[in-house]
Amino acid sequence: MITQEDPRGRVPEADRHWTELLGSYRRTRAVAAVHGGERAAVERSAALGHELALGAPVRVAAALFDPAAGLGAAGERDGWVGPLWEVLAVRQPWAVLAALPLPEPVRTLMAHTRVLLGEDLTGGRPTVPTVPRPLGAPDSADPGDSGAALAVPLVLLPWEQAGWEPGDRVTAYRADGAATPHFPLPDSREGLGPTRLPEPGPPLSGPEQPAADSLRGLCGWLDARCLRGTAPQAAALLAPAALRAEATAGYLPFAAAYPALVRAGSGAGAYGRSGGAARGRLALWRALAAMADPAGYCTIAELLALVARLRCFTWCEPADEVWHLHLALEDPATGLAWAVSGCDYD
Repeated sequence: MITQEDPRGRVPEADRHWTELLGSYRRTRAVAAVHGGERAAVERSAALGHELALGAPVRVAAALFDPAAGLGAAGERDGWVGPLWEVLAVRQPWAVLAALPLPEPVRTLMAHTRVLLGEDLTGGRPTVPTVPRPLGAPDSADPGDSGAALAVPLVLLPWEQAGWEPGDRVTAYRADGAATPHFPLPDSREGLGPTRLPEPGPPLSGPEQPAADSLRGLCGWLDARCLRGTAPQAAALLAPAALRAEATAGYLPFAAAYPALVRAGSGAGAYGRSGGAARGRLALWRALAAMADPAGYCTIAELLALVARLRCFTWCEPADEVWHLHLALEDPATGLAWAVSGCDYD
């Protein structure tokens, strides 16, 4: 008996491999979630998820995030050496990613990843969330939440581009790991000089100063304070007392500090893997919004005006090794200054 097979029903061998691997990922994650909770689910499925996000056909990789898989679906925090959504986002231009059936929070994070890589998505705004919402009023406290991103421009502004090269903005992923360029601040003593720090004034606290909380929340190894005064006075709040007589310090443009702040906002550190550069960008914009207006209801124009007038001051500390950030930001229009500082060690 002669039979005929419709070639349209065939699944290419390579696609079959990836589809089976996706099934293994979902089963592994779901079983781990049932028996060990969300953290166990993320850890046990991480390597499989990375392999899929990095190498599978794009629609199979996007299916990692399909909510219909229940406990087997990847979330925003799933990843091995970096979040799965970022691994996939660095592979494809937004024109490809925009057509995929992705949950909105993941879609937003991918869009801002492509923006960091140099794409201008302002012409494609209907393909990302557009409901107006104040910069400082996200749906949740998660800096990767889609609500935090709605008012952030879908193109890098000049001061977001100036301090780093496109290839350094987002983690580069490989089958066996990843490389995340880090940006210590200051990265050297060049341009800095001996400076006597003034006596710090009393720090301001309370709900009227949410920007300090936002800056402190960029990553787990930072502290932040706010006072009414100058950037050097704010720096003196966090710099070791022994440095006040003669610190190695100086002023720099905000554009030069921007990469370090974004990288810190991604959660990267000596031991912590990056939670995604897009998270860092969104978290920093949220902090800037709180600096421009404690209620976070500033317009883009008001936030840009703040960035243009900020006076930024950095200093060195004896304990600085690889992961460190020391920055004070002064707004001469309001008389407020914020300091954010910390180190992380291998």
